[in-house]
Amino acid sequence: MITIKTILVPTDFSDASAAAQRYACALGEAFRSAVHLLHVVQDPYVQPWAAEAFGVSLAGVLERWEQDAKAQLAQLTSEGAGANVTCVTRVGHPFVEILTYASEAKIDLIVMGTHGRGPVAHMLLGSVAERVVRKAPCPVLTVRPGEPQVEELGKAT
Repeated sequence: MITIKTILVPTDFSDASAAAQRYACALGEAFRSAVHLLHVVQDPYVQPWAAEAFGVSLAGVLERWEQDAKAQLAQLTSEGAGANVTCVTRVGHPFVEILTYASEAKIDLIVMGTHGRGPVAHMLLGSVAERVVRKAPCPVLTVRPGEPQVEELGKAT
């Protein structure tokens, strides 16, 4: 029997992430698993515009972004994410931080949204979800925002 004790949901607060969170919370409830919501704040020091940001305190920008992320995570948990939810923010490159956190926290399943961009956008922008799927230390479930909702899946059978 497969046991899933910890589920990681990386979130960028998009519709795709919200769909993944619903799946993860339903799975967490079914398996009595802990759900970890993770938001990775992009490091402003490595942004292309950082060298031109004269007069702007990048430390202040980072602090503000982290505070905003923590507030959004708190709002997600208050909107019914479940009682057994841990909220975490990290600073860095999203796919690296997702993989690092998954290893450190001994995550059993990653549930993440995917935006389903076209091939040109994918080639230019890359895909965090694809990189996580390829390198994750555990299984990864990807969810697109237009897919049937968790409630609808039970009715289909």
